[in-house]
Amino acid sequence: MMLSPGSTAGEIIEHMRALGSKENVAGMARFGIVTQTALGLSNVELRRIARQVKVDHARAMELWQSEIREARLLAAFTASPSALTLNEAREWAGNCNSWELADTVADLFVSARFEQTLIPEFAADEQEFVRRIAFAMMATAAVHLKKEPDSVLLAWLPLIEAHAGDERNFVKKAVNWALRQIGKRSAACHGPAVVLAQKLAGSDSRSARWIGKDALRELQSDRVRTRLGLRA
Repeated sequence: MMLSPGSTAGEIIEHMRALGSKENVAGMARFGIVTQTALGLSNVELRRIARQVKVDHARAMELWQSEIREARLLAAFTASPSALTLNEAREWAGNCNSWELADTVADLFVSARFEQTLIPEFAADEQEFVRRIAFAMMATAAVHLKKEPDSVLLAWLPLIEAHAGDERNFVKKAVNWALRQIGKRSAACHGPAVVLAQKLAGSDSRSARWIGKDALRELQSDRVRTRLGLRA
């Protein structure tokens, strides 16, 4: 079946089923990917399909409703950031059941420029993957929102500190990711991020200590300091 921008959600899903691989599904499980609904397509293959079918927001909504792993990833790749609503974003976040889906929709939500509304809201949410999305959005924003003032990113450091004690693996790693990406953004962001990392490294919380020490290893490396023009 040849896919095109006019392909329906059903046709795309049928095409993906034909390409699926049980061996790939088994391999995904080893990386912490939820595979109950997985067809076994790689992200490389999904990106290729996304290029073929192009952006179609209504169809992306249909793909998401299928609950199939690959269809949901493709939905995030082909949804329109300008058409996405906050309520749709909230619904998708609540449906996320894996780190890869959380990180993929986080990229979409930043492209939709929902970061100011959703980061504090999602950080306060007790659901593991919703909270992860908040910090994945921070990490994505630090890299991609190059025109935003550094002060916007630095304003999220208190949220990082507040949730650094969350022991859940997928939250802890996202908090660490956010801290490192903010610290690597610019010389102005580096200092405050290092100060917070040092504070966390001395925390009574095991999770916070890990986040702080791991972030310091990267932020204080010669590679990062040189790139930011900081003295050795």
